[in-house]
Amino acid sequence: MTHPRNSPASTAPEPDAGRAAPPAERTPKRRVPDAVDEVESDGGTESDGGTESDDADDRSTRAATEEMTVRPLRDRRYVVETDGGTYVVALDAGTCTCPDHAIRGFRCKHLRRVAMEVTAGSVPAPDERVGVCAVCGAETFVPLDAGGSHLCARHEFAPGDVVRDRETDERVVVVAVTTERADTYRTEEDRRVDEYATNAAYGAHEPVVEAVYVDAVRPGRSVSDCRRYAFPASRLVRPRRG
Repeated sequence: MTHPRNSPASTAPEPDAGRAAPPAERTPKRRVPDAVDEVESDGGTESDGGTESDDADDRSTRAATEEMTVRPLRDRRYVVETDGGTYVVALDAGTCTCPDHAIRGFRCKHLRRVAMEVTAGSVPAPDERVGVCAVCGAETFVPLDAGGSHLCARHEFAPGDVVRDRETDERVVVVAVTTERADTYRTEEDRRVDEYATNAAYGAHEPVVEAVYVDAVRPGRSVSDCRRYAFPASRLVRPRRG
């Protein structure tokens, strides 16, 4: 999508004086981690054809109730520590080093427990790692090989969200959420976002959010036709209620 170049901020009309920096033209980065499926429900038998579904149910029950510690490794696998031993689970491959799986070929309680914890958000999925939210410092899951800066669920935005600019108290529509930090993202004026005076109160390490002001969207003029601005993430907040 092409957007026209904008005039430098120094020559912008007075209403833009407190607004954010206009970004350079670029393709927004997206973070779309691959989904991790829950363990499928078993049918009447497991592998080898000799174990009834109640045995599978028993493994699921033990997976949910027994004391286990699950820790992600850096190679997409997980260590599962139990009273009976320590095993390594590869969830995406559906394997475990325990005898129940390695020898008998069953979908063991360790595989099931890892799947449960991934689904519950207790540990990252195989294609994710633990990261830190740039706004609050809380742990969050990010794509395994992703660099840049990230946000937790509490502070993240999505394209189309209508939020408020703290500096102007105006509403803006989020167009794109990048992983590029405010101290590296450069606007069309070839200035870093953190160099603008209106962004001095916000973290230079925060990811940049691109948005347009709501008052620029009019009949016959869509969001894509409006001037984009670049914001450090914490400069944008959810609108006040009531």
